[in-house]
Amino acid sequence: MTCVRPACAEVPQADPLPHVAQALAHGQPMRIVAFGSSSTEGVGAGSPAASYPSRLQVELNARLGGGGATVANRGIGGEDVDDMMRRLPAIIAEHPDLVIWQTGTNDPLRGVELEHFTELTRQGIEAMHAAGIDVMLMGPQLCRRMQETAGAMRFRDAVRSIGEATHVPVIHRYRMMQEWLARHMLTEVQMLSPDGLHMADGGYALLAKAVAHAILAGHHPARAVTAAK
Repeated sequence: MTCVRPACAEVPQADPLPHVAQALAHGQPMRIVAFGSSSTEGVGAGSPAASYPSRLQVELNARLGGGGATVANRGIGGEDVDDMMRRLPAIIAEHPDLVIWQTGTNDPLRGVELEHFTELTRQGIEAMHAAGIDVMLMGPQLCRRMQETAGAMRFRDAVRSIGEATHVPVIHRYRMMQEWLARHMLTEVQMLSPDGLHMADGGYALLAKAVAHAILAGHHPARAVTAAK
């Protein structure tokens, strides 16, 4: 199986996912909420089963065995940081072990101020941490719409900076997708849908593998049955 580890995520030295670590160490079911916009919802995928949250659940359970993880898809296409902050109380009320927050794509497309995005994102992370929920951020994708939008790369970089400041792992999707293409792991047609914005089945599949690796990295699951590859 092709390795998807390089450059997929940056994880701080101290364990940033203590609730995930506890669940893995004791062989307890792990509850994950995939929170975000269309990339989480699965726009561009051939079916709901091909979305990254659905594929992530399959990937994690292949490594953990049985029902070691459930991944709830809470993505709604088109949302920016204000929309997601309005939904955040409902996400917190689900009391998951981990929230994977995919963000930073629609905001530049909709003219959201970078400082506003940064402040609300940090507030959201703080609220989830205060509720005893681990957080992982996922940055914007490599796509034509982002490349053609003035200032969009500032949001990509802001997600990284927010992760460093709040001590949460960041899935650097843009850089990771560059690597997939450079290493000929898939073609642009396999990675992206024809609309020039959303991922396609091939991209979502590799994304799920990378996120699964980032979640399990450095931990020793009590119920692991296969090694992450």
